[in-house]
Amino acid sequence: MWRLRRAAVACEVCQSLVKHSSGIKGSLPLQKLHLVSRSIYHSHYPTLKLQRPQLRTSFQQFSSLTNLPLRKLKFSPIKYGYQPRRNFWPARLATRLLKLRYLILGSAVGGGYTAKKTFDQWKDMIPDLSEYKWIVPDIVWEIDEYIDFEKIRKALPNSEDLVKLAPDFDKIVESLSLLKDFFTSGHKLVSEVIGASDLLLLLGSPGETAFRATDHGSESDKHFRKVSDKEKIDQLQEELLHTQLKYQRILERLEKENKELRKLVLQKDDKGIHHRKLKKSLIDMYSEVLDVLSDYDASYNTQDHLPRVVVVGDQSAGKTSVLEMIAQARIFPRGSGEMMTRSPVKVTLSEGPHHVALFKDSSREFDLTKEEDLAALRHEIELRMRKNVKEGCTVSPETISLNVKGPGLQRMVLVDLPGVINTVTSGMAPDTKETIFSISKAYMQNPNAIILCIQDGSVDAERSIVTDLVSQMDPHGRRTIFVLTKVDLAEKNVASPSRIQQIIEGKLFPMKALGYFAVVTGKGNSSESIEAIREYEEEFFQNSKLLKTSMLKAHQVTTRNLSLAVSDCFWKMVRESVEQQADSFKATRFNLETEWKNNYPRLRELDRNELFEKAKNEILDEVISLSQVTPKHWEEILQQSLWERVSTHVIENIYLPAAQTMNSGTFNTTVDIKLKQWTDKQLPNKAVEVAWETLQEEFSRFMTEPKGKEHDDIFDKLKEAVKEESIKRHKWNDFAEDSLRVIQHNALEDRSISDKQQWDAAIYFMEEALQARLKDTENAIENMVGPDWKKRWLYWKNRTQEQCVHNETKNELEKMLKCNEEHPAYLASDEITTVRKNLESRGVEVDPSLIKDTWHQVYRRHFLKTALNHCNLCRRGFYYYQRHFVDSELECNDVVLFWRIQRMLAITANTLRQQLTNTEVRRLEKNVKEVLEDFAEDGEKKIKLLTGKRVQLAEDLKKVREIQEKLDAFIEALHQEK
Repeated sequence: MWRLRRAAVACEVCQSLVKHSSGIKGSLPLQKLHLVSRSIYHSHYPTLKLQRPQLRTSFQQFSSLTNLPLRKLKFSPIKYGYQPRRNFWPARLATRLLKLRYLILGSAVGGGYTAKKTFDQWKDMIPDLSEYKWIVPDIVWEIDEYIDFEKIRKALPNSEDLVKLAPDFDKIVESLSLLKDFFTSGHKLVSEVIGASDLLLLLGSPGETAFRATDHGSESDKHFRKVSDKEKIDQLQEELLHTQLKYQRILERLEKENKELRKLVLQKDDKGIHHRKLKKSLIDMYSEVLDVLSDYDASYNTQDHLPRVVVVGDQSAGKTSVLEMIAQARIFPRGSGEMMTRSPVKVTLSEGPHHVALFKDSSREFDLTKEEDLAALRHEIELRMRKNVKEGCTVSPETISLNVKGPGLQRMVLVDLPGVINTVTSGMAPDTKETIFSISKAYMQNPNAIILCIQDGSVDAERSIVTDLVSQMDPHGRRTIFVLTKVDLAEKNVASPSRIQQIIEGKLFPMKALGYFAVVTGKGNSSESIEAIREYEEEFFQNSKLLKTSMLKAHQVTTRNLSLAVSDCFWKMVRESVEQQADSFKATRFNLETEWKNNYPRLRELDRNELFEKAKNEILDEVISLSQVTPKHWEEILQQSLWERVSTHVIENIYLPAAQTMNSGTFNTTVDIKLKQWTDKQLPNKAVEVAWETLQEEFSRFMTEPKGKEHDDIFDKLKEAVKEESIKRHKWNDFAEDSLRVIQHNALEDRSISDKQQWDAAIYFMEEALQARLKDTENAIENMVGPDWKKRWLYWKNRTQEQCVHNETKNELEKMLKCNEEHPAYLASDEITTVRKNLESRGVEVDPSLIKDTWHQVYRRHFLKTALNHCNLCRRGFYYYQRHFVDSELECNDVVLFWRIQRMLAITANTLRQQLTNTEVRRLEKNVKEVLEDFAEDGEKKIKLLTGKRVQLAEDLKKVREIQEKLDAFIEALHQEK
């Protein structure tokens, strides 16, 4: 009610102001009235329909005045009765104005106090989330770094200040009484009253403390306004960088937890908890496709255009370190300033439960969490590199394929190439520089290869060689990613930081790139762990001026961001190119199959490995056929071969010297001595050699003899190589000679011929041996003296001058033998002189050595003819032999000698045949199997021995089919993953 009464008073004030215009020219418009007056309904202005706003309940609820103890009010006595309106309307107007002031002031002060109290209540109501801190990001717990709650708390007034802000009602009553006396002077001061009310509203004493408190709270704002814009920008950039790094750490922590969880899942799968068969991962399938393609010879215009990440850079630029950071292990051999990467290394990164590495052609796993396994892996890579490098070379194009698995690894295939060099130093091959360029170009000319260009940031950009090479291979930069390494050294040593920015942005190089990255790969200590390098890299970029000054963006730094970017680019290129590559191989397969049908319609498509297996079976069958040779055949060929080998020694060194003796006793003594010496030194070894050669001949005969229509000449080279290598490896048992020596010595000691059949066999054997020697001797004499008169007349042949001399000498020596048929085997000196003088008398000049050579052949023929005549006489001498040639002039000791030799040959052949069939054939078969196994593992050997258009066509057809099948399987898995 009191509000309505005061509103009526205000309306009367306004009405009186309108009616009485003393001091004001014309009527006062409504717009010039006070705000409070305009906000109230006026009945005298019906066109203005303004409603008074209702009081908000929230004001009453949160008003601080309701909770404060009120002072005891002292109201002045009011006199009831008639009072003129002009005496009360100024007081009522002042009361209304003061009421509005306190409403505004109370709302501000009470609202601030209530907000602070409500915040404290809410804060107490929040539960303790310390146990669940891992769920909330770190930035929530670190919010106090961004919002200064202490400053806010100090800016809010406390309860004592709010009490002071409460109005003093005594002073209000006094002010009202003064205003009543003051306004009785007339309407002249109405406008001044209105101005005073406005002044009181802004600068009244009760509200002075509150406004000063507010002004005091804004002093810090005034202080920040004085800060320059540049400092504000720097501060905001620093806060933004700090926030980005915080989120980066949160992301890394979440990824680490995800990696641990995936590791546990994969370990459970390995243990068979889920009992499901794991399929090959997508990256492993893709790596197998690349391995097959690396062995494929692009003879049909089907090039390998599948993507790879090719890591190129100058020597010691940090290529290997970047690759190790991506693989999260120190897997490569290292050396200060020395070329360590001597051949390309293809590294396939994939996810797995354990951090391990293994080679494509080996089943051994290297645990990358153990230092001894890491050292063994680095040593193995170095050995493989040196093995690939041929003699006289420094680098090799042969690729080493390595798979690295581990939790959290980005899936991709990277190829680490030898570092590009500018100068060939001592110890390098002269063509090392050109070879490295050719290897790098071969990988980078693939239109889908991703080029990871590594540049050392610690050296001058003008010294870089690789950038020119990369710009030639990818001039538009559509598949190049530029990486600046050793940024810590660059920031420390480079005088102008903007130069680093120019390098990162590619302004100092003629090359373009998809993206630019800056990384730190450690402090130069090879013993640093990957985790230590990561921490150092993160700490460096957090404090680096390059990020604070916006020369680098947060996503352009750290090897982790680089790994994510390269992986995304890699899979994008794979998805865009793999189906096109598969279509190319489908067309190639059709062409090859058509060519095979037209050229080899009746043959199966056997590749080199299948042909080798077929040839292997044939060779083993032929080795087994050696065991089917009859014992009689073995003994016959062994005996014949052994006699051919020892016959010259028997005739020349045993029989002829013994036959020159005067009686049978001396003959037998000489024979026994020479046979004993022969048996102890030469005969067993000769026998083993003969047996081994016989085995070789039989083995070769089975290997090379035609098989009719089933014979395939494509295996001839392979069989010959297997035969030679097997014979080379095979050695006769060493104990065979010792046992054979005893047997041969016993056989030669026996002189007893048991029957006439053996006697006749010995004579026959002796005659064959002597006739063979006589034939050889006559051939030698004919070659010495030239053709006889019959050949000269019939075949028009003539003798040379030397042959004429030999012929004259022969005739002179034959005359001497006719005179003395019992002449010994050697000429005396006077006999040589006589022959020479007789020839000189006929005008023939001869040398004594020529006379001796001619005499040797002439006497040999004479002796052999005499021995053959003696054989005919001994045919009927078996009776005298049984009587030991008593009372007989016939002596057939030479027949007994040949019988002993013949018997020794038979016994030796039998012994060797037993060794062959029981031992040596099996050992040869074993050697053949070993040779075939070695050839099966030697790809170059198979390529060399199995050649021809048919083999190459089948080989290409098999590879293309294998590539197509793997590509189809990979594409299907790729679609399933999508």
